[in-house]
Amino acid sequence: MNKKVTIQGVAGCFHEAAATEYFKGEEIDLIPCDTFPILFDKLKYDASLLGIIAIENTIAGSLLQNHELLRQSNLRIIGEHQMYISHVLCALPGQTIDELTEVNSHPMALMQCEQYLLKHNNLKMVEASDTAGSAQYIAENNLKGHAAVCGKYAAELYGLNILDEDIQTNKRNFTRFLIVADPLEAEELTKGKKINKASMAFTLPHTHGSLSKILTIFSFYDINLTKIQSMPIIGREWEYRFYIDVTFDDYMRYKQSIDAVRPLISEFKILGEYSEYVKE
Repeated sequence: MNKKVTIQGVAGCFHEAAATEYFKGEEIDLIPCDTFPILFDKLKYDASLLGIIAIENTIAGSLLQNHELLRQSNLRIIGEHQMYISHVLCALPGQTIDELTEVNSHPMALMQCEQYLLKHNNLKMVEASDTAGSAQYIAENNLKGHAAVCGKYAAELYGLNILDEDIQTNKRNFTRFLIVADPLEAEELTKGKKINKASMAFTLPHTHGSLSKILTIFSFYDINLTKIQSMPIIGREWEYRFYIDVTFDDYMRYKQSIDAVRPLISEFKILGEYSEYVKE
């Protein structure tokens, strides 16, 4: 039976490309969703589904909404994938950049290409729910004066003319994706795999040195902190929730480190234990 994978975006989007790369060699059925909240809602009510979500980008940073959606869900991370992101500027055939007045795309894509777009004063940046969806909307509605920022495949898929390529600010533009599943499915899908990475969320008391103590403990157990992201807790002034990723060589040492930090933290949740991405 084919794996069913939910993605945010329409045909031609970067989530589709990431899913195809991660599940290379496997037959998958893609289930598109307009937004990430809708994606998480589908996963909540169908335990057979897998999901793939963008979590951070080397230019635009973390997708904070997805950190929180993941924490609030019952899902577990079962893997990760990193993908090079190259954006193009595209419009209806026959249009030139000087004739355009508006450029549409996902806010993260606009942010990644901001320096290029700001050089064209005639282009008003307008946020949309999806990169490929912006291209699709322009093509289907024959919108003159509109451009989309999307991937080359999406531009070609919807018959748009590519006006410029590789327009992202930093050419080292990568997005990290997480693959998520129902807890029972996650246990089966990670069985037998090398577990050397974990993601977790927790809060700390608003006291001097509280975060430093946690980091010291992880260091003692040879746990490598690869990411730390803080978010303010709504309704609790100057208190923050931390999202961290760690890698390790010894799973037992990792478990011991968790036991050691537990008395110092609260609202603790392991979001997933999985294999670290390795570039082929």
